[in-house]
Amino acid sequence: MVTIDDFLKLDVRVGTIIKAEFFEKAKIPAIKLQIDFGPDIGSKTSSAQITKRYKAEEIVGQQIIGVVNFPARNIAGFQSEVLVLGGILDKGDVVLLKPDIKLPNGTPIG
Repeated sequence: MVTIDDFLKLDVRVGTIIKAEFFEKAKIPAIKLQIDFGPDIGSKTSSAQITKRYKAEEIVGQQIIGVVNFPARNIAGFQSEVLVLGGILDKGDVVLLKPDIKLPNGTPIG
């Protein structure tokens, strides 16, 4: 079990995907994302295993939810700075969590 204090350590924010491309070097199919989290946080990168439901060229401009305060991870030479959140229906089948109305980039999630 985690406490509310554990949860409050996470910095979860709304961001807009500004660039997306298929990640050819990834062992598991993935899309490299550049996400705008607003003026306070800026643009961050992520590698997301979302290729079963999404194509890179179709998700640019969409808003997502991501954890922005994890340390960066090196994935096949790419720095993934954000954990993009999604519902995992099955292995490799992820549905991105998104706000149902447009929010300012950087809006905190609680």
